[in-house]
Amino acid sequence: MNGSKIRLSKSSISQKEKDAVLKVLDKEFLGMGEEVKLFEEKIKDYLKTTKDVVCVNTGTSALHLAIIALDIGVGDEVLVPSLTYVASYQAISATGAKPISCEIDSKTLFINVNDARARVTKNTKAIMPVHYASNSKGIDEVYTLAKEFDLRVIEDAAQAFGSKRDNKKVGTDGDIICFSFDGIKNITSGEGGAILSDDKDFISRVKDARLLGVEKDSDKRFLGQRSWEFDVSHQGFRYHMSNIMATIGIVQIDRIDEFKTTRQNIAKNYVQELTNIKEIELLDFNFDDLLPHIFVIKVKKRDELREYLISNNIECGVHYKPNHLLTKYKEKYNLEITESIYNKIITLPCHNDLENDEQIYVIDKIKDFYE
Repeated sequence: MNGSKIRLSKSSISQKEKDAVLKVLDKEFLGMGEEVKLFEEKIKDYLKTTKDVVCVNTGTSALHLAIIALDIGVGDEVLVPSLTYVASYQAISATGAKPISCEIDSKTLFINVNDARARVTKNTKAIMPVHYASNSKGIDEVYTLAKEFDLRVIEDAAQAFGSKRDNKKVGTDGDIICFSFDGIKNITSGEGGAILSDDKDFISRVKDARLLGVEKDSDKRFLGQRSWEFDVSHQGFRYHMSNIMATIGIVQIDRIDEFKTTRQNIAKNYVQELTNIKEIELLDFNFDDLLPHIFVIKVKKRDELREYLISNNIECGVHYKPNHLLTKYKEKYNLEITESIYNKIITLPCHNDLENDEQIYVIDKIKDFYE
């Protein structure tokens, strides 16, 4: 390598996205308008889903609005795996509800349904399974649990756009699905998110809530108009997506097959080259179905490996510090599986612009470390 740093993740922006943004700027209508409506339609067409799609400004906003629109708040509880980005927890606690930290499956790092079942109380209103590293293996058991206790399911699918389960794209089936389109996700709109559901009353609440609770304002915005005489009956937020963001997403969704092929090849290369190293354990994923947002492995001497890779100009990450270890979300109980796995996981470079020789270099350095 020439000494340049190999990045862990990055946005992949072509001239097409730049040209599209300039066209929006020339129109001088930068808020929420027809481009947002078109992006919502493009998402629906790509997923081949009958669900309604509502775009917002971030994936965290999507989760927050989903919880708010279910009237979950003070005194309520939401089951959630501890091994997730703090955004999942902040979205829950922002409503006044309490996130209940749950264990994960040791092979997939998906929520452990048996542990979640043991934490159900009379105050439990929903479960939020997180599609860790784009995977949702185990989701059927989540829906079985939800049916048993009459819970709503809010899928934190921030990392899973473009992935499949049961031969259908994530977002086709399920109660409520939330995606993220931030700068390094599977597709990006710079920042952004989306909420999908078949629940018409829920979707109506979400649409209004993204625009400060102004009723039916989405319809006006999509026509380039404003609501001057209106009513507000529920709490709302300024969470709408802008036309600038949407137009980036529109171009990106047209490139997603290219992105998927690239990321799947990267993941499969890692699997092929690392599978026989006894100090490394791969996650139980099928990369023919996933569009991998991150590539995570469990290793011995994680911190030493991480320091070694960084010293060799290779960025790597740890996804994530368990939330039940954070001051705000500290629990009185331990999650032994989660805590053990946290000390083993490391995230390797995986993005659309990762060159083959860069990945070979990463793999060679890992092999050198464990020789």
